[in-house]
Amino acid sequence: MCSIDSTCGTRYFSLPFFDPKSALISSLSLCLLLRTNNLAVAALAAFVAIGSKFIIRWKNKHIFNPTNFVLVVILASGLGWISPGQWGQVAWFGFLIACLGSLVVTRAAWADVTLAFLTFCVGLLFARALWLDDPLTILLHQIESGALLIFAFFMISDPKTTPDSRTGRVVYALLVALSALYVQFEFFKPNGPLWGLIACSPLVPLLDRLFPGARYNWSKPTAGHAPVSVPLSVVLP
Repeated sequence: MCSIDSTCGTRYFSLPFFDPKSALISSLSLCLLLRTNNLAVAALAAFVAIGSKFIIRWKNKHIFNPTNFVLVVILASGLGWISPGQWGQVAWFGFLIACLGSLVVTRAAWADVTLAFLTFCVGLLFARALWLDDPLTILLHQIESGALLIFAFFMISDPKTTPDSRTGRVVYALLVALSALYVQFEFFKPNGPLWGLIACSPLVPLLDRLFPGARYNWSKPTAGHAPVSVPLSVVLP
């Protein structure tokens, strides 16, 4: 369904080519996270996720991560739910190894935002546990979530919806982590990272303006460093 939506959107908006990787990532994330008893809701989720990429855009860059956007819509409307701990501790550890391995195999240039988010999130949770004098078992329970891993490795790391520069991505990861924990502990809402990301996504154009960098290209992945012009006197003898 996601691939069909992407193909139709590419043709309707006259985009130069169709890239199936984004649709594949969105469909796999929805299959792993979204829970619903209605097939129509599942089909609608796929349609809305891919449709948001083509409709909600700024300077040829979509604002919201498709999976994150549709999950928040589904949760807010009460049409489905998410089970963060559905895989258990053993499966969680195996999934963590698989996620880390995917970074090594693909040499993802956008791994900095994933690592920054996990560092900030775990660090803030650890500081909170010390402040409240909570046992570390509570902290371990909070971070042993399959949904958190999927979010960190496949949502916030989306190169098409994160800031272009490395500095911007690190700042972005901090803002998302702070927003996620605020929503979770102030409003007592589960799945805080999803709500934090949807709240911070509109800030990406501002971060791109404050910390400019090169736009991500699937065929030539880079860390987002802005191109530097070198004088000919330096290159030529």
